[in-house]
Amino acid sequence: MSFFERLKTEASAEWRAYTEHPFTEGLADGSLTEAAFRHYLVQDYLFLIEFARAYALAVYKSPGLADMREAAAGLSAILDVEMNLHVKLCAGWGLSPDDLERAPPAVEMLAYTRYVLDAGMRGDLLALKVALAPCVIGYAEIATRLASKPNATAATNPYHVWIAEYAGAPYQEVAAKARAHLDDLAGRYVTPTREAELIAMFKEATRLEADFWEMGWRAGQRVG
Repeated sequence: MSFFERLKTEASAEWRAYTEHPFTEGLADGSLTEAAFRHYLVQDYLFLIEFARAYALAVYKSPGLADMREAAAGLSAILDVEMNLHVKLCAGWGLSPDDLERAPPAVEMLAYTRYVLDAGMRGDLLALKVALAPCVIGYAEIATRLASKPNATAATNPYHVWIAEYAGAPYQEVAAKARAHLDDLAGRYVTPTREAELIAMFKEATRLEADFWEMGWRAGQRVG
């Protein structure tokens, strides 16, 4: 069993609550309220900015050139590709760049991103990548599951673009590389005692990701 699979196994309850949250189910069947999705889109934009900082930190924390290049590629993917895609997606939902820039950060967004950055500042590259894993790898797993559901990627589903983006080959490759790098780092630096600490970190990061979905879900319920 790979290191990432061990993390998921030990955090099975947290992982299921995150990857099968009602917000994600609403994406698949189109029942998620527009208000919930717009709120999520705005906060996810702010989230990406903070994740770019985490990848910049990963360059600094990298023990070797190969690790630095992997982190730099992730940083470039966020700043030069994913941010632009996100702005384009937001425009389709009536959200301008000014709307995104002026939005106040939600507590749930700050909680997870600060947790990730703190994990990286206090620990090494492996700790940082464990804290990042629920987002980077989890989104690929969630989108793959959603895409398999009837009509999830049909044009009639207002959320089909989001599902297709994360279920598509480019993002799936990003997630696969992140998972392989995480397993490689674990092979180099993990010990039985340390693994227990990293499992606890993964559980907390996964819980904070679930809270991010819950934030959007509650916003939709308030408006609805």
